[in-house]
Amino acid sequence: MYEKLIVAKHRTWIALLGALGLATVHQYLFYGHSLGISYPVFILLFYLYMYTYAGDKLRAGSWFSRFAMTVIILLSLTYGLFTNPIFMVLNALFVPCLIFLHLAYMLSHRRLSWHRPKLLIDALDHVIPQAVRHWVTPFRILKNAATGKMEQEKKKIVTKILIGLVIAFPLLLIIISLLTSADRIFGNLLSTLPNWIDGLSFGEGSFRVLWIVIGGLIFFGYLWGFVQPYIYPPVVDYRQQPLPGSASAASGVGLSSPVPPVYGPQPLLASPVAKRHPIRIDPIIMATILILINIVYVLFVVVQFSYLFGAGQGQIPDGHSYAEYARSGFVELVMVTSLNFVIMVCVLLYMADSNLILRRINNSMLYILLICSGVMLYSAFARLILYEQAYGYTYTRFLVHAFMIFLGVLLLVAGLHIYWKKVPLVKCYIVLALTAYVVVNYVGMDRIIAVQNLDRYEQTGQIDFDYLNNLSSDAIPVLLQRSATLLPASQHYFRQDKAYLFEKEQSWQSINWADYRAIRALRSDGSS
Repeated sequence: MYEKLIVAKHRTWIALLGALGLATVHQYLFYGHSLGISYPVFILLFYLYMYTYAGDKLRAGSWFSRFAMTVIILLSLTYGLFTNPIFMVLNALFVPCLIFLHLAYMLSHRRLSWHRPKLLIDALDHVIPQAVRHWVTPFRILKNAATGKMEQEKKKIVTKILIGLVIAFPLLLIIISLLTSADRIFGNLLSTLPNWIDGLSFGEGSFRVLWIVIGGLIFFGYLWGFVQPYIYPPVVDYRQQPLPGSASAASGVGLSSPVPPVYGPQPLLASPVAKRHPIRIDPIIMATILILINIVYVLFVVVQFSYLFGAGQGQIPDGHSYAEYARSGFVELVMVTSLNFVIMVCVLLYMADSNLILRRINNSMLYILLICSGVMLYSAFARLILYEQAYGYTYTRFLVHAFMIFLGVLLLVAGLHIYWKKVPLVKCYIVLALTAYVVVNYVGMDRIIAVQNLDRYEQTGQIDFDYLNNLSSDAIPVLLQRSATLLPASQHYFRQDKAYLFEKEQSWQSINWADYRAIRALRSDGSS
């Protein structure tokens, strides 16, 4: 029976199931419980697992192996016999180290003596490098089993789809997290999906399952590091060669005594320069990613059209008013749209060539991504307007508005590039970025913020006078002009705070048009 298990065709799967069973026992013994008699029980089960599935790697027993095993058992039993806190901490560190050393002595292919210092390095090698490299072994075997009877071309396609799924998973976690934070209705909609999705909350049951999965991979990796260890290549002794023409290289008559050879760098042989291949994204992998994230985006866009764009006259289903619902989430939506833009640019610039069908699929997915991004950007823009109406206008909110407009233009250019590849994407983006930066510098941000806040004061009676007072000289003329009627009580304090402008340097080298207009407005307002 034991010999059949060692040479079994499905030995890997049997060992993996055993590791998961051992991890199940581990969480049952230790989750929510202090160390006691469970500690020696688990150590015995762990040794049973290691000796059962790696029995063909066992070396002949010796007095030291039996002595070390006795020490391990006796020290583990102290958790069920004594409660000394010092030894409980020390044994928690010492017993695992002794187990690793003992198993490296018994199972390692190096067959080191127990008293050699290299045994420490060997034990550490099996705990980390050898074990970690086998954490992916179950997934590799699963992939081979799934594609074992397929043709080579189909295997490649399935592998690429699996890679796309793996890449899309963390992206979906980020995207769904941002979208549920941005929109409560969307979050509520996800909570109404099947119970198994709703049950993904990180409760005790989920934690135990995660414990079992991670523990099983750790136990299996440690075992399989002994069963199929990585054999490091031997260290080659590269010795320096004597230079051509040196005394040691010369041969002839008349050399009565040996001359020490002259060592130095050897001449480099000409080697062909390797051709560098540009980075390219596989179209099948990208299509898988785009399809998955577009499913989430389309669902979110449906929510936006159902509530944000169509329920402005009534109440939102969760009991909040439309304004309360719409004012939240614009930051998250801008982040998601920016992420979409990065994905789109990467696809457009680095997508590998493909056949016509696959190219049309990816282009269609890009158009869907573009439309959904446009809807999310418009939703964020509308939400920010409502937020500003409620809380006022600031530098940050103005710049976010400008960034959203700029991002919308970039998305339009990307859409043109999808249809017409002759549009130079990078060149257009460089020109647009420089133009947008110049426009933001010249548009008069302080003046616009002042006007918008004063308009809001006329409508709501709310204003942050301190913030207005801290705006630059660009806003002073419009503030003086409109505060005479809107804020007559505050105008005196405003003039006092701006009196520093009269003390600024007036030489021609320091001429500033905004300061000049502000001083002129202050003088004309003071004389009136």
